[in-house]
Amino acid sequence: MKKELDYMSQRVIQRKLNRRDFLGRASALGMSAAAAGTLLSTAAHAAGPVKGGTIKIAVSGGSATDSLDPALSTNTTMTTITRMWGQPLVELGETGGLDNIIAEEFSASPDAKIWTFKIRQGISFSNGQPLTADDVLATMERHAGEESKSGALGILRGIKDMRVDNGSFVLELESANADLPYLLSDYHLMIQPNGGKDNPTAAIGTGPYMIKEHEAGVRTVFERNPHAWLDTMGHAESVELLAINDDTARMSAIQSGQVHIANRVPPKVASLVARARGVEVRSTPGPGHYVFIMHANTAPFDNKDLRMALKYGINRQEMVDKILFGYGSVGNDTPINASYPFYSEMEQREYDPEKAAHHLKASGHEGSVLLRTSDNSFPGAPDAAALFQQSAGAAGINLEIKREPNDGYWSEVWNKQPFCTSYWSGRATQDAMFSTAYLSTADWNDTRFFNEQFDQLLVAARGELDDTKRQGMYADLNMILNQEGGLICPMFNDFVDATTDDVAGWADTKGFDIMNNYAPAKMWLVG
Repeated sequence: MKKELDYMSQRVIQRKLNRRDFLGRASALGMSAAAAGTLLSTAAHAAGPVKGGTIKIAVSGGSATDSLDPALSTNTTMTTITRMWGQPLVELGETGGLDNIIAEEFSASPDAKIWTFKIRQGISFSNGQPLTADDVLATMERHAGEESKSGALGILRGIKDMRVDNGSFVLELESANADLPYLLSDYHLMIQPNGGKDNPTAAIGTGPYMIKEHEAGVRTVFERNPHAWLDTMGHAESVELLAINDDTARMSAIQSGQVHIANRVPPKVASLVARARGVEVRSTPGPGHYVFIMHANTAPFDNKDLRMALKYGINRQEMVDKILFGYGSVGNDTPINASYPFYSEMEQREYDPEKAAHHLKASGHEGSVLLRTSDNSFPGAPDAAALFQQSAGAAGINLEIKREPNDGYWSEVWNKQPFCTSYWSGRATQDAMFSTAYLSTADWNDTRFFNEQFDQLLVAARGELDDTKRQGMYADLNMILNQEGGLICPMFNDFVDATTDDVAGWADTKGFDIMNNYAPAKMWLVG
């Protein structure tokens, strides 16, 4: 029987037998559907990539206000779209190191202030135009410019000079930064012709696909880029991405076979989704975190005692149990967990209604506190807000919940309203996370955290080449955020995605969900 099943699985991979017929014949031979699906998936992965067909993926987070300008990407939908057509200098590897992409190699001066990136030769953009080091320079200039609204602006601060030298891109810093290559893997920094200065929304890049159709927040169709150069991506002839923010609709799409890949499986239904025929739920721990963010410079949250009252008034373990259903871990009001290389443990802040009540009284605040939320901010966010309301109420804090529309949440609520639910997917290094969201000058400083001591220590940590000292400095930065910041981080979420056995090529990957947002570009159809 095994020989016959192996033969049939190869026929499916070669597209000479469809998956349904394979499962039917396997059943006739006495094999369960689950075992047959596993056999087929294993054989397909071992056989390697198969070209052709259309991969369909359902992704959350999209909005009608989304822009194709990679500088303005704010959600998973847009990051995935950007990954399809664009490429950065370097990219985070599956196991956490760096892969050279547009940069063929890179090196640093002994003091880590001057970095040289040798630009790969023979690459063309999707419009046929050759990529040069000048395009790299122009890209960095646009994102680092004084008028820039780029999400990468925070990590590009402190540049003394940028130039092209004999086919290489050279970046000189005002102070040392041992993590610079990791920072340049940021998903906003896709290399564009003339840096995107002429048309930042043209979606012209060196990635495996080109955009054929696009309706923001609804649907994007990709076709293979004829000038693509990297053979580890772009196996499907085309890809259709559906922006489906409603959890029930997105899970229905993967369970019914309407799509092959879906992100953000709500933990409370993960076991149910996994029981669907031909569907596998994939859980990957990482730096992603679900948060409640306060603008620390805006009343009433400019009052430290009120911030502390809210931090003591949330039951973190209850959040992990009832919102994540075990697919995650307890947070501690910083964005850093054990997935980071220089992580240090610190005393866990526990739910304490008495301390919360003490700080509330000390704050002098009277009346309610308005918290805005939406399903689009993170899976289960309205339920998490309700739990927060209950636990804070035990301390005498009157938390008022306002449920905002899903569409437009990232443009009208996040980073604009003073108290709301949100999420961060994390970054490759502490410096990248801190520089993106907590440095005083960061454009995405969504807690309005302005702390001179924090800024100075962060800059010093970048240039510290002694790992032990550097770890201690990051521990101090965490403590400052924990005590002074506007971040309430109750939980770190596992990335929970789902795929059908019609596709192969999945790999547990560092970074963001759905294989660091590369799943549709790296996976392939098997039948």
